[in-house]
Amino acid sequence: MPTSRPSAAPTPVPVQGPPPQPGAARLLPGSFWRRLLPVLALLALVTRTPSFARPLWNPDEGFLATQARQLEAGGALYETVVDRKPPLLPWLYEAAFAVFGDGSLWPLRAAAVVAVLTGAVLLASLARRRWGDRAGVLAGVCYVLASVGLVPEDTQAATFEVFMLPWTVLAMWCADRGRWAGAGLAVAAAALTKQTGGAVLLPVLWLLWQSRCGSRAAARLLGAAALPVLASALALGPGRLLFWTVTGSGDYASVDGAAAHAALRAAANAALLAGGCLPVVLAALYARRRGGKQPRDGGGTRTADVWVWLGASAAAVTAGFQFFGHYFLQLTPALALLAAAALRHLRGRPLSAALAVQALVTAGFLLWALLAPNGELAHQQRLAAEIRSRTAPSERVLLWGMHPETYWLADRAPASRYLTAGFLTNFSGGRGGVRVGERYAMDGAWPYFEGELRRDPPALVVDDSRGKPYAVRHTPTLRAYLGRHYERAGTVGGAVLYVRVQRPAD
Repeated sequence: MPTSRPSAAPTPVPVQGPPPQPGAARLLPGSFWRRLLPVLALLALVTRTPSFARPLWNPDEGFLATQARQLEAGGALYETVVDRKPPLLPWLYEAAFAVFGDGSLWPLRAAAVVAVLTGAVLLASLARRRWGDRAGVLAGVCYVLASVGLVPEDTQAATFEVFMLPWTVLAMWCADRGRWAGAGLAVAAAALTKQTGGAVLLPVLWLLWQSRCGSRAAARLLGAAALPVLASALALGPGRLLFWTVTGSGDYASVDGAAAHAALRAAANAALLAGGCLPVVLAALYARRRGGKQPRDGGGTRTADVWVWLGASAAAVTAGFQFFGHYFLQLTPALALLAAAALRHLRGRPLSAALAVQALVTAGFLLWALLAPNGELAHQQRLAAEIRSRTAPSERVLLWGMHPETYWLADRAPASRYLTAGFLTNFSGGRGGVRVGERYAMDGAWPYFEGELRRDPPALVVDDSRGKPYAVRHTPTLRAYLGRHYERAGTVGGAVLYVRVQRPAD
């Protein structure tokens, strides 16, 4: 008797996009990339050219530069210098300073061009695999153009979102191809650049569920995502990493008393991003209406995971209720993909007109970046010059303010591991004056800070609060310390300078 064959195990459904639209031209792979890569590279360079026009764009760059200089000098992250951010970008700044010197941020600006280009290429590849060549071109171009559609200080700076986004796109690119270990590593890299980068895990899990690849694929994904995080925790100390990136920011993330302020900031930046992408958005809506009347692609449009990605990114933007403009950059990859999925239905003049108008809008943002006044930077440069004239290179300085870039501009070491007054008062530009004061400081910050001042008093203290709610007069401990050991020595643009007075009791 013939023996019956055992039934085969169910084959996982491959994660892949549908074939291109019938009748659409499909170039050879080499020809496609030979044509597209130079275009995307030129767009990335042009859109980020304004970033090279200033030494600094915002306090985040100044914080990273000061932090990296401390690390390069032998400091330890989350010990001799601290921040509420993960370690990957401080390490990148430190590496750039070690190779190119710490006097300029141009290597980081160049790296930011590469980061934008990388994200655009990966998005183009992802869209092309699903919807054909036209969609690939549109996804890459739309992403680069959208990357500058906010206030220049938020888009031109070489900071967290710029370097986080390529990792999030890589995670989706790997997941779309069923490369689950690669997707997990990319999720980890995104989260280690900025915590909210980990939100891309949700659409990656969606793709895993759709693929029906089973528990082994899930284990590869989650294991690969966990390994870099665990390695970082072992290198830096699990408790320190957890505190500075997750548990130590309770008051900072609270919206109590600042809901209206946060809502206004959120609405303003969302409107600005929408305005920066308005031509493409309107064209995509028009194309979607027309596309709905056309035959569907062989495998459907497959945008469910992109909508999940957009939703997860929106939740990440909301986390912490700060709503700074650069947070909204996390929305741009998913928006570019959705735009490409719709715009591929357009042909000829409508598509050309939409992209031309979008290019004009982008040019307006670039002109804004080149011509925008830089009064705050000029103030910090004057203050840095005054600090250099009053202190020796080996002397340490305490800046009481929210602009740590002055340490870097003055080439003076900070007298505390807390580079801004925010750690000690909970002040944040996203909150205004709500929940500000010594009692809202991070746990243990004031005792540690007082110990720093006792062990090695700064040669110069600069109160750069300029009437803000964290001013020295509202901070009893610091006010008393200055009254005992320092005397007022002048002002620079509203900032008050204090020099140490040597007394017998000191």
